[in-house]
Amino acid sequence: MQLYNKLSAKEREALIEEAGLERLTLSFYQYAHVGNPQIFRDHLFIHWSELDVLGRIYVAREGINAQLSVPAPNFNKFKTHLDSITFLEGVRLNIAREQDDKSFLKLKIKVRDKILADGLNDETFDVTNKGVHVDAATFNELIEDPNTILVDMRNHYESEIGHFKNAITPDVDTFRDSLDIIEEDLKPHKEDKKLVMYCTGGIRCEKASAYYKHKGFKNVYQLEGGIIEYARQVEECKLENKFLGKNFVFDHRRAEKIGEEVISNCHQCGKPCDTHVNCANEACHLLFIQCEECAQKMENCCSDECVTINRLPYEEQKALRRGKQNSNKIFKKGRSEALIYKK
Repeated sequence: MQLYNKLSAKEREALIEEAGLERLTLSFYQYAHVGNPQIFRDHLFIHWSELDVLGRIYVAREGINAQLSVPAPNFNKFKTHLDSITFLEGVRLNIAREQDDKSFLKLKIKVRDKILADGLNDETFDVTNKGVHVDAATFNELIEDPNTILVDMRNHYESEIGHFKNAITPDVDTFRDSLDIIEEDLKPHKEDKKLVMYCTGGIRCEKASAYYKHKGFKNVYQLEGGIIEYARQVEECKLENKFLGKNFVFDHRRAEKIGEEVISNCHQCGKPCDTHVNCANEACHLLFIQCEECAQKMENCCSDECVTINRLPYEEQKALRRGKQNSNKIFKKGRSEALIYKK
């Protein structure tokens, strides 16, 4: 029985085009006690393959974290399957604001130690003692309160293209980096301020709120469903949108528009731009912001060095990528010294 993806991204892309079906991009997470993550993983792969689900899913003893796409005609069957799993019955699904049939091109379900790389020892505090979940309307009221400290729990490359006004946006590369930095910076306000947090879909705040309560913060709140759910409620309930710019997402779309503003700049020329790309040189693959003019001039690369490498024959490029030292350079996000206008 096939328990892994056998098709390349290009082959899957061709099949999606041939099928001609609208696909829905969505995400969800749930903390729960999973007895055997490997068996659970295989169960999901078998059933979701039949429904042509594609995406990136992490399973661990602590639950599931999923970003995926499903053909619209199969959505009800997919939801029925979720509801058949006790701890996923009625789970909130964050439906993407902007849809793209090719947001995911493979089904990858991986067993991990954790569904979120937070670097925390969960046995040292009560992970169920979470902050107060608030909807979009309450969130809007809270962040206008002078006694509120609003914190973006995402990474620098996410908040650079979009964030809530007046939010603290830590200059960090990973979620685990932000936890202690935020706690240290806000230590004087553990009792006299309201700590309000938000992230993309809610999962980072779910863990962070329990951690900060453990650290002595008395009034902890989190935006229910994150930016994705906030945007849906703002539109549905005709609320004021207090989010500026785009919401970074972890699929082929890279971002979806929430506010009308462009709050970031091209990392190469400095003109207003909020389009993330990956350097065309596969040995670099740097994530950075690049406008159309620079993309054309730099041949979709982040530096002159990468332009030169990307022009080499494929086998020569492949040889340059060999070795652990070279692989460690891949997937850095916007930190290259070659980027004159990086944040």
